[in-house]
Amino acid sequence: MLLVRATKKLLNRIGQPDLDDEEPDTLLGQWYATVLFWRPQVALFVNESTLLPILIPLAPSADLLRRFPAHVAAVLAEHGAPQTVIDDETQRMREVRVGKTANRSVTGILNEFTRLAPYYRDGDPELPELAHRLAAVPCSPLHKRHICPDREFAALLRSLTSTSD
Repeated sequence: MLLVRATKKLLNRIGQPDLDDEEPDTLLGQWYATVLFWRPQVALFVNESTLLPILIPLAPSADLLRRFPAHVAAVLAEHGAPQTVIDDETQRMREVRVGKTANRSVTGILNEFTRLAPYYRDGDPELPELAHRLAAVPCSPLHKRHICPDREFAALLRSLTSTSD
């Protein structure tokens, strides 16, 4: 089950929370999300465990969460995840629950990426390229581990392959 923790700004567009006490069963765990008021509007998702960012068009907001697993699959592939991991993760994301933000640290990273994203848009890159640039930004919650979301995700992948050997 995919659990998305959304800011109030995003909840106003996608609907009210329906999350009780469920726990995610996905490899990456919960995702946090907000809306960027660009033209066109964009949804910014950040993974709670790795802080890996994903940017996707907000419109149509009614099916944003149905479109999200396909974007996760593309980002995981871009970062070198094995196809078996991608397939398993997207399979587990078939059911979605939405809740309010609960982790202030991850919400702070959402805010930081929101402030940084316009500066990383030089040359007007596509959203996946912009997310890739943001994934290389040092994040204080990762300071004692792998510093950047892309490195944190790579370490997670290495730990998966070393346990499966």
